[in-house]
Amino acid sequence: MRVLVVYSHPVEESFNAAVHARVVASLRQAGHTVDDCDLYAEGFNPVLGREERLNYHDTSVNRAPVQGYVDRLLAAEALVLVFPVWCFGLPAMLKGWFDRVLMPGVAFDISDPANVKPALTHLKKIAAVTTYGRPRWTAFLMGDPPRKVITRYLRVLTGGRAKIAYHAHYHMNVSTDASRTAHLEKVGRIMARL
Repeated sequence: MRVLVVYSHPVEESFNAAVHARVVASLRQAGHTVDDCDLYAEGFNPVLGREERLNYHDTSVNRAPVQGYVDRLLAAEALVLVFPVWCFGLPAMLKGWFDRVLMPGVAFDISDPANVKPALTHLKKIAAVTTYGRPRWTAFLMGDPPRKVITRYLRVLTGGRAKIAYHAHYHMNVSTDASRTAHLEKVGRIMARL
């Protein structure tokens, strides 16, 4: 498959960087064509500015500021998101990608505002690989917004057609070499079966 990997972390030496590298390597070893989108390395601007917001619903012009990112998403058969959870949310960089790229005419059809239709129906699989600083029970207590964005919101945008998986390593604040190594191995196996 053609897989778009969207990676969002600013530190090249982070555990997330190691996870990202494992994701990309495992997908390529499994024979997938990978479009590796490192939002920080590419200098992606996450800010949805005034003009973009004014043109947001005008599908004849709304893509222009992020056309390259839109093209990459539309060319993909699968989407893999690699990111840390910060303050129980998506990192601002990735949230900006969602805000600016998942727009009318790309992620959903609003030609009939009373009957909005999904438009990412070409995606067969979506996976998120993430880390949390806190334990799973804390994320559960907070409602786990990132999990819901991936497993519910993106499911709606695909019309329920994509298989969606969410893989997290919790409690990074007390993780060990063994727990991180085990997570990397698990991620490699999961991506090999994508």
